Amino acid sequence: MRFGICLANFGTYSDPKVPVQLAHAAEASAWDGVFIWDHLAFAWGPPTADPWTVLAAIATSTNRLRLGTAVTPVARRRPHVLAHQVATLDNLSGGRVTFGAGLGGVTSEFGKFGEPTDAKVRAAMLDEGLELLRRFWSGEEVTHHGEHYTVDGVTLAPAPVQERLPIWIGGNRPPSLRRAARWDGWLADGADPTGVTLSPDDITRSIATIGRSDEYDVAVLGESDRMDSGAYAQAGATWWLENLHDKRGGVDEMLALVHQGPPR
Repeated sequence: MRFGICLANFGTYSDPKVPVQLAHAAEASAWDGVFIWDHLAFAWGPPTADPWTVLAAIATSTNRLRLGTAVTPVARRRPHVLAHQVATLDNLSGGRVTFGAGLGGVTSEFGKFGEPTDAKVRAAMLDEGLELLRRFWSGEEVTHHGEHYTVDGVTLAPAPVQERLPIWIGGNRPPSLRRAARWDGWLADGADPTGVTLSPDDITRSIATIGRSDEYDVAVLGESDRMDSGAYAQAGATWWLENLHDKRGGVDEMLALVHQGPPR
């Protein structure tokens, strides 16, 4: 199992210097990755940092950490712009990006900007958008006339450094698991700030539903003060992402936790 930290992008973490500081601590303390939430929380309350700008700052000041979002709601971003952002970050970081994608669970982050709030519509946009991202990242010319997006003969350049930039799908419901089976990994929300948890048995059952036996990543968002990362490793998880946010404590407390190193 590999270990990363997963940072909120709002509240205290809206100051970009905070996640950068935590990322430096993570690299110095033998963690393997840094992932960041992707919310427009200012639409409903707290100040919010742009995750891609923060990840770029982390990329330029670290050497080995895996970097990504957990997760980006593809339906509220234009796929060609998103493909460009992710490819640029992959080049900047020397090929260290994992792209986390999902439906998006806060409807006000769509509706307040006149974007679709219907889950079925957003799911269709997510699936079509993911296919476009993979095609853009291939470096080949893309022509596409779909239900939601149009591309007329465009080649993204530069393409990502990675030949196949990993896509992890977030979400615990059956449609998310079916979607995850088509891509490179599943990002399970094992511990959200409300206290809801997924047990190791839940993870095992969901991995069986996904049905992948090849090189496939299963990342569990967890909190080591109330969950045993080893039990999730035995259940089949390949990554543990330590969830850090304001409800867990102040920045100094989170820095101390990161400096302790991964909960092996």
